[in-house]
Amino acid sequence: MPGRCAFCLAPTLDDRPWCRDCFETLPWNLAACPVCAEPQPVASQGRRCGTCLRRAPAFVRARVPLRYSEEVVWLVRRFKFRASPRAGMVLLALLEASLTEEARAWPQALVPVPLHASRARDRGFDQAEWLAKRLALRLRVPLHHGTRLRDTPSQRGLDRQQRRTNLRRGFSVVEPLPSRVVLLDDVMTTGATLEALALACLAAGAEEVEAWAIARTPLGGNMSQAW
Repeated sequence: MPGRCAFCLAPTLDDRPWCRDCFETLPWNLAACPVCAEPQPVASQGRRCGTCLRRAPAFVRARVPLRYSEEVVWLVRRFKFRASPRAGMVLLALLEASLTEEARAWPQALVPVPLHASRARDRGFDQAEWLAKRLALRLRVPLHHGTRLRDTPSQRGLDRQQRRTNLRRGFSVVEPLPSRVVLLDDVMTTGATLEALALACLAAGAEEVEAWAIARTPLGGNMSQAW
């Protein structure tokens, strides 16, 4: 409803689609690895996670403001599986609200994580493309595209290494890219998909790649005891 919070229907905060209380209590991903954005215990805030210390990803950093839990799960599902434009606009606004001026000025191009053509036809909606079109206009940067070369099996239930194997050489980027490129997806799980696309972008001429998403799935189950 116009002028009402997307979460509780209370009056909104200024021109934002949320009220102050709901915004402040969202599951913000504050204590996260600065490289891959994996949620960390508060005591580890600002430190690289063990995985990134052992093997840094192809992208230089990830910016993922929220954890995929609580109200965020509800919002993402409405957007992804029901193609709700209201949910999409709220998610995009949350991502934008988290970006510093430095972050907004960094990218020279945006590349959404592509669906395979057959999956896009079945679903009838490409959530990353929808988000990237609007964000590229707001950041005033060009939108570039990659291609998913094969319709990989579902990533559900796979660990980080299995996901990397599943997606190996899974993307291609044909058009030349500028030096600084941002990849965009709605939810980041292990980072394997963004890693594979980052490698394709580097092969297409990018020198540095950042991974942006709206929410990050905590690895290893429930992180509630650590927060």
